[in-house]
Amino acid sequence: MPFTTDIALVLAVLLGTIVLFMSERFRVDVTAILIMVALAWLRLVTPAEAFSGLASTAVVSIIGVMIIGCGIDRSGVMNRITRPIVRIAGTNELKLTTIISSAASLLSGFMQNIGAAALFLPAMMRISKRTGIPASRLLMPLGFAAILGGTLTLVGSGPLIILNDLVARGGEDGFGLFSVTPVGAALVAAGILYFLLFGKKLLPSGKHDEAPSLQQEIIETWQLPTSINACVIPEKSSIAGKTCEEIQPWSKFNINILSMTERGETQYAPWRHTSFIAGQELALLGERKNFDRFVEEFGLERIEDTEALNDLRSSETAGFAEVIIPPRSSVIGKTIREIAMRKNYSVEPVILLSGERKVRADFSDVPLEAGNTIIVHGLWGRISQLADKRTFVTATQAEALPSARSNPYVAILCFIAAIVMALSGVHLALSLMTGALAMIVFGVVPIDEAYRAIDWRTVFLLAGLIPLGIAMDKTGAAKYVAYNMMHLLEGSHPLVIMTTVAALSTLFSLFMSNVAATVLLVPLVMVIGQISGISPRALALLVAVCASNSFILPTHQVNALLMSPGGYRNADYLRAGSLMTLIFILIAVGLIYGIFV
Repeated sequence: MPFTTDIALVLAVLLGTIVLFMSERFRVDVTAILIMVALAWLRLVTPAEAFSGLASTAVVSIIGVMIIGCGIDRSGVMNRITRPIVRIAGTNELKLTTIISSAASLLSGFMQNIGAAALFLPAMMRISKRTGIPASRLLMPLGFAAILGGTLTLVGSGPLIILNDLVARGGEDGFGLFSVTPVGAALVAAGILYFLLFGKKLLPSGKHDEAPSLQQEIIETWQLPTSINACVIPEKSSIAGKTCEEIQPWSKFNINILSMTERGETQYAPWRHTSFIAGQELALLGERKNFDRFVEEFGLERIEDTEALNDLRSSETAGFAEVIIPPRSSVIGKTIREIAMRKNYSVEPVILLSGERKVRADFSDVPLEAGNTIIVHGLWGRISQLADKRTFVTATQAEALPSARSNPYVAILCFIAAIVMALSGVHLALSLMTGALAMIVFGVVPIDEAYRAIDWRTVFLLAGLIPLGIAMDKTGAAKYVAYNMMHLLEGSHPLVIMTTVAALSTLFSLFMSNVAATVLLVPLVMVIGQISGISPRALALLVAVCASNSFILPTHQVNALLMSPGGYRNADYLRAGSLMTLIFILIAVGLIYGIFV
C-alpha cells in the first residue's frame, strides 16, 4: 500500500495527539478541539466531518446518559441503592470496590457499558460523601469494571454485537451469546483483583489542595462534635415516660437529641416537652463517651443503622448552620425556650455565640440579642425555611440545597425504558435521548437542571477525537499501519501474531470508534488467519474483545464520563491503565488461543 502525504499528515497528528495527552500541556477537551480544527485546516477531513463528532452516536449517547443519571439521582433512588451497600461494606474501600465492580460488570454484560456506569455513578458519588473515601479511588475501578463487563456476552459491547455479521462475510461460523463468557469472566476477575492488590498505589488519593468544605470550617472553627449515634428505648428503660426537659440531656450529658423515630415516623429536633416512649429510636449528637454514658444511665440499646441516622450523617441532607439574629428581629429579648425553636423550626440549637461568650450545653433561658449567632443542626430543608431575613439570617450555605423530589418510580421507568429500547435494537443514542427527554417531560428533571447536568468537557473530548478516526480511515492511514505491521509478522509463531493483533486493536480503539476499529481490522485479520493457518474466527474474536481494551487514555465513553467527577488527569489513566492493558492482552490472547485456536 503506497505511503501518501495525507497518511503522513494523519500519523503526525496522531503522534501529536499522544504527546499532548501524555504531557497534559492543555486540558483534554482543549486538546481534542485542537485536533478537530487542525484536521479540517490540513484538509484531511471536510469541515462537516470535522464537526460531525458533535452529533455522533457517542456524544449524543453520553449527553442522554448524563441527564438520565441526574434524574435517577434527583429522584432519591440512589439513597435506596447506597444504603444497603454502605451497610454491607461500611467504610472499607476494598469491600466497596469489590461489590460495586462486580455489580457493574455483570450489568454491563447485558447492556451498553456506558449505561451501567451511568447507573452507578450517582450512587458512587453519594457513597463517597457518606464514607469519606475520595471519589477518585472509587470511580476508576467502577469504569474499568463496566468496560470489562462488556466482554462477558456477545451483546455487551458494540464490537461483539457486530462480530457475527463480519465473521459471516468471511465465510466462517458465528459465535453464540455466551461463547466469549470464559474470556470475559477472566478479564472481569482480573480487573477486580487488579485494584484490590494495587489500587492503593495506582489510584489518586483525591485533590490535596482542595479547600475544606463549609461544614468542615464550621466544625473546626467552633470545635463541634461530629459523632452521631443511635439507640432504641427498651420496654424497661427508666427514660420511658419522661420528657427531654426532665432528663436535661444538654446539661447533664452534653448530648443533643437530633431525632426521635416511632413507628416509621421521624420527628427531627424534638420539642423539650416531648415524651420518651418504649420502642423509640433516638439519634444523638455528642462525643462517643457522652453517648455511652447516656445509654448506660437509662438502660438503652445501641443500634448501628437507621434511616434517620443516615440522613443526619449525610452532608447532602443535614448539617450545621450559623444562624444570626438581625437588628429589629422579633426574637430579641426572648429565649430559646420562649420561641420554642425546636418545636417551631425543627432544628437543634447546639451553641450560642454572644459577643466573646460561647455558651454550650443548655442555654434555653439566655435572652437573645441582636448580633447573636446560634449554631444549629438540622435538615437543610428546615434550615432554609428558618432563614426569613427578618427573624433569622443564615450565614451558612447548605452544601446540598434540597430539591423537589420527583417520583422515583417514574425515574426508574424512564431509565428502564431507555435500556430496553437499546437492547431491543433501537439505536443507542435514540434510546438514551428518549429516556432523557421522558425524564424532562414527566418532571423528573427540570430542563435547566438537565442542561447543568451535561459535562461539556466530556462532550468535546469525545467530539474532538471522532474526526481523527474518520481521517485515519478516509486517508488509508489505518489500513497502511495494519497491513505493514502484519506483513512484518509473516511466518511468526501464532502467539506473536495474535499478540500483535491484540495490540493493534487496542491502539486503534484509543483514537477511533471501537466499532470502526473492529470493522476495519476483522476482514484483515481473517485473511491473515487463512494465510498463517490460525483460525480466522479466533483472530476476529480477539479483535472484537481487544477493542474494549481502552484504559490508557480517557478516550473511551465510560472513562470520559467518569473523568470529571473523579477529578482524574491523563496521567492517572496512564499510570493505572498501562498495566491493566498488558494484563488484558495477555489474558485475551492466552484464553482465545487455548479455547478457539
